Amino acid sequence: MRVAITGGTGFVGRHLAERLDPADTVIISRRTGVAIDDVDALAQAFTGCDVIAHCAGINREIGDQTFEHVHVEGTRAVIEAARRAGVKRIVMVSFLRARPNCGSGYHESKWAAEELVRRSGLDHTILKSGMIYGAGDHMINHVTRAVRTLPMFATVGFRERTVRPIPVEDAIDVLVAALEGRIPDSTVAVMGAEEITLGEAVRRIARVAGRMPIFFPAPVWAIRALAQLTEWTMVVPLVAKAQAHMLAEGVSEPAPFAPEPPKDIRPSRLFDDARIRAALPAGRFGRDDLRVMQWWLNRRQAASV
Repeated sequence: MRVAITGGTGFVGRHLAERLDPADTVIISRRTGVAIDDVDALAQAFTGCDVIAHCAGINREIGDQTFEHVHVEGTRAVIEAARRAGVKRIVMVSFLRARPNCGSGYHESKWAAEELVRRSGLDHTILKSGMIYGAGDHMINHVTRAVRTLPMFATVGFRERTVRPIPVEDAIDVLVAALEGRIPDSTVAVMGAEEITLGEAVRRIARVAGRMPIFFPAPVWAIRALAQLTEWTMVVPLVAKAQAHMLAEGVSEPAPFAPEPPKDIRPSRLFDDARIRAALPAGRFGRDDLRVMQWWLNRRQAASV
């Protein structure tokens, strides 16, 4: 089975590529010189492939890399390129709560992309995935660095929401099963084996990281404001606006409803100390994480040339 992976250098795409045979894997991303909206380049890359793992996506907008451009126009280009290359099957990684008219550009654009795939006429599986974690992720990475940097940590809202964290190994198991055609439903909800509150998830990460910050609940509007501030000021924001929306409503139930994969394919590993420890990053937040510092360093480098 020859597989093309869009977003192949991203978190999920990279882990999928590591699982597959390199000789039968085509990595597609801006880093490999293929833009997600370049139909001709995509069609050339897809030639000879049996299935496409469509993992490309962003959680914040930067310049022309908007949700509409990457998720919607990118998916439209992938579908057209698949037709030209004769690829008849696509597996799309979406978000658990992607849906229309919910006030989040991320959620709405992911839903629009799902609908394009459903109407494409291609054999397809859509994986509505919850919060995936592992080495190089955003959740454990940023929570760890935050609790190592700050004496306090704000939890989202005064009413605890829940999450079902998915180890990246389990997520890739499901993705491979979908690529191999072992999931009968065309749309499935992918969630972790354990449902816990967001506060408990953060406390577990902090404990494994050896930190005991003061936790306090913050209203949702304050988390949204923090998200906007950190998108403006940080190279990779502490929390993006789309993520603030996710955290405010929880990430433990699909919307709209979708069935889970067959029992022997569903995620089964727990959000335990060993898996958290394996995903812990080094260091804490510092001045290099600020956009102004990156701008200043870039100016210095340009001036020295």
